[in-house]
Amino acid sequence: MREKVRDKERLQHILKACDVLIEKKDKYVKEEVEQNPILYFGFVKLVEIIGEAVYGLTKDFRQQHPEVEWDLIEDMRHVLVHGYYHIRPQQLWQTIEKDVVELRPVIASFLTDL
Repeated sequence: MREKVRDKERLQHILKACDVLIEKKDKYVKEEVEQNPILYFGFVKLVEIIGEAVYGLTKDFRQQHPEVEWDLIEDMRHVLVHGYYHIRPQQLWQTIEKDVVELRPVIASFLTDL
């Protein structure tokens, strides 16, 4: 029981970060974000939050939902946190524009099922 509560909470964190990223990505162009460190690192932090929440999901939950590339999301989090000097703005922006947009409805459906 306790683990399901933990998973639900983590999924809520992912969904909230996805919602903010999706809303804000439409307000700025990539170049504007790259040139403004506060904006840029705000976007980075939200992607980190998604990765950190994925990292906190139980192994059982992740195994029950192999359709999501959990390890890839977690790996991106590690790069953003520990290899911040290797972040490529183009890759970050592509992640937000494509991967986060695709992830959001999947996470929402998981929350509906819990």
